[in-house]
Amino acid sequence: MQSKLTLRLDESLIQVAKAYARDADKSLSQIVADYFTLLAAKKEETASDFDLLPPITQSLFGSVQIEKAVNDDRYTYLMEKHQ
Repeated sequence: MQSKLTLRLDESLIQVAKAYARDADKSLSQIVADYFTLLAAKKEETASDFDLLPPITQSLFGSVQIEKAVNDDRYTYLMEKHQ
């Protein structure tokens, strides 16, 4: 079932969007619907990738701060060793 949606945008953005839709040979409604479908798929894809990780990996996610690891002496030693 389709419903009506009102968007408030700057006039210049509306003109650009209409020109884009015209060039793509689509309605502006279809362009907006395609965009929201893409956003939903991207969000689902990101969430599902994380959900595929084992629980222990999920619990560790974000626990390492990259800047701290890069400035670590052992990291520097290993990088020099393996160049």
